[in-house]
Amino acid sequence: MKIYIALFIVLINFKILFSGSGDSLLFYNWHNLSLEDDSVPGISTEKAYKELLKDKIPKKVIVAVIDGGVDINHEDLKGKIWVNRKEIAGNGIDDDNNGYIDDINGWNFLGNEKGDNINEETLEVTRLYGMMKKEFESYGKKIPYARKKEYKEFLKVKEAYEKGLKKVYNEYNSIQNIIKKYNTSDSIIKNYLRKDSISLTDLQNIGKVKNKKIQEAKNLMMTFLLFDFKPENLNDHIEYLQRRIKYHYNPDFNPRQIVGDNPFDINDSIYGNNDVIGPSADHGTGVASVIAAVRNNNIGINGIVDSVEIMVIRAVPDGDERDKDIALAIRYAVNNGAKIINMSFGKEFSPQKHLVDEALKYAEKNDVLIIHAAGNEGTNTDKKPRYPYNFDDKKNLLTNTFINVGASTRYINLSLPAYFSNYGKNSVDVFAPGQDIYTCIPGNKYKTMSGTSLAAPVVAGAAALLKSLYPDLTAKEIKQILNKSVTYIGDNKVFLPDDRNKRAKKIKFKSLCSSGGIINVYNAIKLCEELYQLKN
Repeated sequence: MKIYIALFIVLINFKILFSGSGDSLLFYNWHNLSLEDDSVPGISTEKAYKELLKDKIPKKVIVAVIDGGVDINHEDLKGKIWVNRKEIAGNGIDDDNNGYIDDINGWNFLGNEKGDNINEETLEVTRLYGMMKKEFESYGKKIPYARKKEYKEFLKVKEAYEKGLKKVYNEYNSIQNIIKKYNTSDSIIKNYLRKDSISLTDLQNIGKVKNKKIQEAKNLMMTFLLFDFKPENLNDHIEYLQRRIKYHYNPDFNPRQIVGDNPFDINDSIYGNNDVIGPSADHGTGVASVIAAVRNNNIGINGIVDSVEIMVIRAVPDGDERDKDIALAIRYAVNNGAKIINMSFGKEFSPQKHLVDEALKYAEKNDVLIIHAAGNEGTNTDKKPRYPYNFDDKKNLLTNTFINVGASTRYINLSLPAYFSNYGKNSVDVFAPGQDIYTCIPGNKYKTMSGTSLAAPVVAGAAALLKSLYPDLTAKEIKQILNKSVTYIGDNKVFLPDDRNKRAKKIKFKSLCSSGGIINVYNAIKLCEELYQLKN
C-alpha cells in the first residue's frame, strides 16, 4: 500500500509542476481579466482599458528588468525595448560617460569585454559553505573564542547546504525510481498482453490475476496512465536537478573568473558587456512580456502596459545572483532613467546585504519603485527572509518604495494562493496572478510559466501603467495606491501555501500579506482619478 500512496503523491506533484498549461491556454490572458466581470481573479486590466482609458494619453515609462537576459528581438516585444539614445551603437566608445561602453539596451554584469558570459552559477549558500569550510576545518576542534560567533554562522550555513543538497538528491532518486517502476511495469504488461502499446482499456480488461507481479504492474500502469505520465515528460526536470548537483551545490565550481572582477569589491564596478540577451533568456523574456508585450496585435499575448520601454539588465545567472551585481544593476537602472525596477529573483543568504540595502535606499532617494518576487519556497518570509529583503537586522523597514509580491491562482476558492508562493503578513505586500501565466520565450515562441517571478511583473506592469497615466505620482504614492486598491479577500479562508501535500491547514488571506488582497488595475486607476480631483 505504501508504494501506491508514495506514487500518488509524486504524480500529483508531477501533474502540478510538469504537465504544462492544461486548460490554461483557454485562459491565456486570465491575469488581465476581472473577478467582477469574468469570474476570474485577475487584475482587471482589460476592464480598465475598456472603461477608463479610452481618452487617456499616456507617457512613456522606462521599466528595468533585472534578470537573466531578455530576447530583445522577440516579435511581441517589438518597439518595447529601451534604447540608450546617448550612446552610439558599435563604436566601442562610452559616449554617455556612464562607465559602460555601447550599453544600447542595458547592461550585462555576467560577462566580460571579450563577450564571454556566465550561465550557470553556484548558490550563495554553496559559496559561503565552500569559503567557511576551509577556514574552520583548519582549526580542527579547537575553535578560537573570538570566532565562536562566526562558527555558529558556519554551522547554520552547513546545515542549509547539506539539507538543500540532500533534497535535490532525494528528488532526483525519487524520479529515477518512478521511471524505473514505469519501465518495469510497462514491460511486464506488454509481455503479458503481447502488445507493443497498452491503453487504459487494455488494463481494465485484464481483470484480477493471481500472479502478484503482474497484478502490481497492472495497478501501477493504471496509476501512470490516469495521470498521463510518461518518463520523457521529466527529461527537462531531470536535467535541471543534474545542473543543481553539478553547478548549484558544487563548492569547487567557480565561473566568476570569466568576469574577471573582484566580486567582493563594490568599487570594482566597470565590468561586463552589452550582451543583454545572454545564453539563456527564457525567464527574463517571460518577465518582460508580462509587463510589455504588444497589446492587441493578434499575436502572442497582451502585456499590461503599452507605453513602456524595457531596460534590460542581466545580473541573474542559473544559480544565485551576487549582491554586488544586484547593487550595481539597481544603480545602473536608476542612473539611466528607469522609474520602476522588476526583480524576479531571490536567495536564502545575502553576505553583502548592506550593498543591496544601500542601492534600495538610492532608488528610494531618486523616486524609483522596486517590485520584487517574494519567492517560491512556500515559506513565511516574516520568519525566514528571502533576499533582497526590505528590512534591516532589527526588522525595521528600509524603504517605502519596495513592493514584495506573492503569487495567486485563477481559482477563487481555497487554492487561491499558489501552493509554492512565499507569504508574510509584514514582509509581503500584495498578491498577484502568478500561476499558469502565458508568456513570451526566445525565438518568437510562447509558453505557460508559473512562479512569483511572474506575479512581480504583473505588479510592475500595473505600476508602470499608473506612472504612464499620472506622471506626477511618486514611487511611494504608487505603492500606497496599489496596496489600497486591491481586490480585498482578506477575510476569505484559504489553504496555507506551504501545506502542499496535505492541503489541510486553512488561514485567512489577510494573514498572507499586508494588503489582504490581489492588485486591481481598474480600482487603482479610479483611486488615482479621485486623488487628482482632490488635488485640483
